Parts: sequence; C-alpha cells; structure tokens
Amino acid sequence: MTVGEKQPEIGTGNPPDVLDGPFSTRQLLRIDEALRLADQATGLTFSVFVGGLDEPVREHAERLHRQLADPDRSVLIALSPNQRQLEIITGRHARKRVPDTYAKIAALSMVASFGGGDLAGGIIQGLDQLSRYAGNA
Repeated sequence: MTVGEKQPEIGTGNPPDVLDGPFSTRQLLRIDEALRLADQATGLTFSVFVGGLDEPVREHAERLHRQLADPDRSVLIALSPNQRQLEIITGRHARKRVPDTYAKIAALSMVASFGGGDLAGGIIQGLDQLSRYAGNA
C-alpha cells in the first residue's frame, strides 16, 4: 500500500500513520511487530507492500524493491489482494539466505491463509517463515 493511495505502507520500526486500508489497527501493529522481529533476527530488512500492482506484476514489485534503502539486503513481500497477486522479491545478499525455493514455500503458506480470509495472519506467517529460512544475523 502506498500512502498516496490512502493505504499504509508497512515498513519496519514505525507504525503506519494511515489506517483506512484493509487492516485494523491491531493487525497493523502485529504486522509491524513481525517485521521488527524478522529484521532483528536476520539482520536483513523486510518490507510489505499491499496495494495495486501494475502489469507486469513482477516487474512492478522489483521496481518497488529497488526503491528500498538497501535493496541488496532486503526482502519485499508485494501483495495485491484485488488482483490475487503475491510476489516475494529478495536482494542479492538476501537471496543467498532466502533462496527462491524457500520464498516459494513461504508464498504457498501465505496464499493458504489468504484463501481462508486471513490477510494479516498470512503476512505474519510469511514473515516468520522467511526470517526462519534466513537464519540469524
């Protein structure tokens, strides 16, 4: 989500200041905590984008990832619920610790939660799995 769309972009460390998106305040705080824990545990930077993704979706997600402060050490979960699209983008250094195979396993788990109607839970579960795959800093 981008603030320009009146939906929160969820980064690390600071709760979003726009609360009219698909999540409750409690869900946003839980996602923010999951991001903080993933960052601390791995030394990587995890980010979540929820909102519309331009076609081709993968390229749009990759552009978003390149805009992060340290893309080489970053993992981006880009999710467009309305388009039913999910992309996990890993930077050069992050990919060594979270190979595509592990990202795909986390994505499958997230999609299962999303299918059950639990968007926030799926994101939190995905962050937990990705950080476990990445291991300690």
